[in-house]
Amino acid sequence: MAHVKPVLVLMLLVSMALARPAIAQNVPSLSITSSAFAPGTTIPAGYSCKSPNVESPPLRWNGIPKDAKTLVLIVKDPDAPSGTFIHWVVYNLPAGLDGLEANVPPTEKLADGGLQGINSLGQIGYKGPCPPPGSAPHHYHFELTALDIALGLEPGATAAQVEQAARGHVKAAGELVGTFAR
Repeated sequence: MAHVKPVLVLMLLVSMALARPAIAQNVPSLSITSSAFAPGTTIPAGYSCKSPNVESPPLRWNGIPKDAKTLVLIVKDPDAPSGTFIHWVVYNLPAGLDGLEANVPPTEKLADGGLQGINSLGQIGYKGPCPPPGSAPHHYHFELTALDIALGLEPGATAAQVEQAARGHVKAAGELVGTFAR
């Protein structure tokens, strides 16, 4: 039984490390919330493929460091059958923003100055949760990262390109996780 405790501690430490966005290890935490769903609860159908007029959920955040210049928001589904599915990529959001309203338009450039990248379908903008029918609930990670630079990327970058460009520039990070099944 003595070997069980170290294994459990190791598993706990690894899971805590993996819970942070990949580009944001060992940095201060941000708080990200949505008025549409609480952390760990079901994302309403209106923000999913069940809706004929799917829209992005409203998001709010706080805890942005004073020396941050821009924000990155990437939404991922690590439970997707073919590997992590990217639902939304937004970057170079001004650090002074405290959130995004619902229904962000699928445009390369946002009115507030932010840029949108492509999701896993190769499209600009938010793609709502749409797990295979009958599968266990999927987890949707809304990962927010504060950076000390503006990324030198054009609109339409991939999540991998954004994460690579952000390495070494992360000031704080946080995430909101919602679930969805159909």
